Amino acid sequence: MSELENIALFDLDSTLCDYSKAMKKDYNLLKSPNDPEFQDFIDEENPYLKNRKRIIVNQPGWWKNLEPLKIGFDILNVAREIGFSIGILTKAPKHAPNAWTEKSIWVRKHVSDAQILTITQDKGLVYGKVLVDDWPAYIKRWIENRPRGLVIIPAQTWNKEFHHPNAIRYDGTNIEIIKKALEIAKNRNQREPLDLSNL
Repeated sequence: MSELENIALFDLDSTLCDYSKAMKKDYNLLKSPNDPEFQDFIDEENPYLKNRKRIIVNQPGWWKNLEPLKIGFDILNVAREIGFSIGILTKAPKHAPNAWTEKSIWVRKHVSDAQILTITQDKGLVYGKVLVDDWPAYIKRWIENRPRGLVIIPAQTWNKEFHHPNAIRYDGTNIEIIKKALEIAKNRNQREPLDLSNL
């Protein structure tokens, strides 16, 4: 099997980089005494909170200065060790054009061995044997088109209720299971179903 068929795709925000920590810090700088406390995801239905988020992510340097997230790099290092080609698969807000450039800068700095960098509005269109992503809606869309694909979910509060037979949640304590799942995915023959039943 060619090297490019063994692609592991990695999301950036809240997977490889600590989006939530930076958003919380900057939200709290703008927060008035009557504003709600920061939640993991700002209420997109609330116009003034949505606009504050836009102000935050449009700051020059905001995206390229996000801190690496250990939980995602644990998975990345195992994927490298097993021999996957590393790809980055991320979305960028339409209203934050700086995100497109700065995400690319971040990847060059922190994941310089990435052979693929895809910034898209639809993750379901991109091939990989493995997707590492924290956001359930993006996982569902990808797995619709990759029914034999493996998904590894870095544990976040917003994905604790998500379950799928092809998905394993990584919480920082089960790296050996993640390693076995990645080996199964890498060694799976074309058109062979993904079987995680022995994990």
